[in-house]
Amino acid sequence: MPKLVRLYIQQVLIGFGLSAVFTAILVYFNVANLQRLLLGSSDGLLGLFLIFFFNGLVFAGVQFAIRIMRMGHEDDDDDDDDRGMPVWNAQPIAIRSSDTQR
Repeated sequence: MPKLVRLYIQQVLIGFGLSAVFTAILVYFNVANLQRLLLGSSDGLLGLFLIFFFNGLVFAGVQFAIRIMRMGHEDDDDDDDDRGMPVWNAQPIAIRSSDTQR
Protein backbone atom coordinates (compact mmCIF):
# COMPACT_ATOMS: atom_id res chain seq x y z
CA MET A 1 0.00 0.00 0.00
CA PRO A 2 1.42 3.42 -0.89
CA LYS A 3 2.55 5.61 1.99
CA LEU A 4 0.10 8.39 1.13
CA VAL A 5 -2.90 6.02 1.16
CA ARG A 6 -1.76 4.54 4.48
CA LEU A 7 -1.35 8.06 5.87
CA TYR A 8 -4.84 9.03 4.66
CA ILE A 9 -6.49 5.96 6.22
CA GLN A 10 -4.65 6.58 9.48
CA GLN A 11 -5.80 10.21 9.62
CA VAL A 12 -9.39 9.24 8.75
CA LEU A 13 -9.42 6.73 11.61
CA ILE A 14 -8.07 9.38 13.98
CA GLY A 15 -10.69 11.87 12.74
CA PHE A 16 -13.57 9.45 13.27
CA GLY A 17 -12.19 8.53 16.69
CA LEU A 18 -12.21 12.20 17.62
CA SER A 19 -15.74 12.43 16.25
CA ALA A 20 -16.86 9.56 18.48
CA VAL A 21 -15.40 11.28 21.53
CA PHE A 22 -16.92 14.62 20.51
CA THR A 23 -20.35 13.10 19.91
CA ALA A 24 -20.23 11.27 23.25
CA ILE A 25 -19.36 14.53 25.02
CA LEU A 26 -22.23 16.32 23.25
CA VAL A 27 -24.73 13.68 24.32
CA TYR A 28 -23.34 13.22 27.85
CA PHE A 29 -23.34 16.92 28.71
CA ASN A 30 -26.73 17.37 27.02
CA VAL A 31 -25.60 20.29 24.87
CA ALA A 32 -28.64 22.14 23.49
CA ASN A 33 -30.88 19.43 25.04
CA LEU A 34 -29.48 17.00 22.48
CA GLN A 35 -29.62 13.98 24.79
CA ARG A 36 -33.38 14.21 25.28
CA LEU A 37 -33.91 14.82 21.58
CA LEU A 38 -31.84 11.80 20.53
CA LEU A 39 -33.08 9.39 23.18
CA GLY A 40 -36.71 10.52 23.09
CA SER A 41 -37.23 10.20 19.36
CA SER A 42 -37.78 7.06 17.30
CA ASP A 43 -35.21 8.38 14.83
CA GLY A 44 -32.71 9.21 17.55
CA LEU A 45 -30.18 6.58 16.47
CA LEU A 46 -30.23 7.95 12.93
CA GLY A 47 -29.62 11.44 14.28
CA LEU A 48 -26.81 10.17 16.48
CA PHE A 49 -25.21 8.40 13.52
CA LEU A 50 -25.50 11.48 11.31
CA ILE A 51 -23.90 13.71 13.97
CA PHE A 52 -21.07 11.18 14.34
CA PHE A 53 -20.62 10.71 10.60
CA PHE A 54 -20.61 14.34 9.53
CA ASN A 55 -18.38 15.40 12.40
CA GLY A 56 -16.13 12.49 11.43
CA LEU A 57 -15.88 13.81 7.88
CA VAL A 58 -14.93 17.25 9.14
CA PHE A 59 -12.45 16.03 11.75
CA ALA A 60 -10.85 13.58 9.30
CA GLY A 61 -10.42 16.29 6.68
CA VAL A 62 -8.90 18.70 9.17
CA GLN A 63 -6.67 16.00 10.63
CA PHE A 64 -5.37 15.04 7.18
CA ALA A 65 -4.84 18.67 6.16
CA ILE A 66 -2.88 19.44 9.32
CA ARG A 67 -0.72 16.33 8.83
CA ILE A 68 0.02 17.17 5.18
CA MET A 69 0.85 20.80 5.99
CA ARG A 70 3.20 19.76 8.78
CA MET A 71 5.10 17.37 6.50
CA GLY A 72 6.96 20.20 4.77
CA HIS A 73 7.64 22.03 8.01
CA GLU A 74 10.71 20.03 8.99
CA ASP A 75 13.23 22.02 6.95
CA ASP A 76 11.58 24.72 4.92
CA ASP A 77 13.96 27.55 5.72
CA ASP A 78 15.91 28.55 2.65
CA ASP A 79 18.27 30.87 4.47
CA ASP A 80 21.22 28.49 4.42
CA ASP A 81 23.06 30.93 2.18
CA ASP A 82 23.41 34.56 3.22
CA ARG A 83 22.28 36.08 -0.04
CA GLY A 84 18.91 37.16 1.33
CA MET A 85 15.96 38.33 -0.70
CA PRO A 86 16.63 39.92 -4.09
CA VAL A 87 16.14 43.67 -4.06
CA TRP A 88 14.51 45.45 -6.95
CA ASN A 89 15.72 49.00 -7.31
CA ALA A 90 13.03 50.76 -9.25
CA GLN A 91 14.02 54.02 -10.95
CA PRO A 92 11.24 56.43 -11.90
CA ILE A 93 11.14 57.62 -15.49
CA ALA A 94 9.49 60.72 -16.85
CA ILE A 95 6.65 60.27 -19.33
CA ARG A 96 5.65 63.24 -21.40
CA SER A 97 2.09 63.57 -22.48
CA SER A 98 0.78 65.83 -25.18
CA ASP A 99 -1.93 68.20 -24.12
CA THR A 100 -4.67 67.25 -26.60
CA GLN A 101 -7.52 68.70 -24.60
CA ARG A 102 -7.98 72.45 -25.06
